[in-house]
Amino acid sequence: MNGTNIIVDTNLLIYLLQGNERIAEQLEGRQLFISVITEMELLGMYGINQTNLKSAKSIINDCIIVDLNNEIKEIAIGLKQKHKIKLPDAIIASTSTFLNFPLFTADKYFSKIPDLDCVLIEI
Repeated sequence: MNGTNIIVDTNLLIYLLQGNERIAEQLEGRQLFISVITEMELLGMYGINQTNLKSAKSIINDCIIVDLNNEIKEIAIGLKQKHKIKLPDAIIASTSTFLNFPLFTADKYFSKIPDLDCVLIEI
């Protein structure tokens, strides 16, 4: 692992919004990076109420947002060609690969991708 810098998958931030203390403990003291896709997924949750929207924005403000660039796109395309993976997940995984930071997630699928530094958090 590269010290305290990590990429956080959307699902962990949703669990954090729901008050999951285990997730809060796992993320504490780390520099959180998120893909622009995670920002969009979190803020664009169907039926999100104003309270949760405010909390989501607060969490996002504590993260460094990584925009899509050509290298991340190329890595994502390669992942899509080799694995049956949804495009948003491919972009999140490729952001982790691009930055060479571990991806913290609760999604077991990510742990099946070779060469992806994945830290699976059991919920």
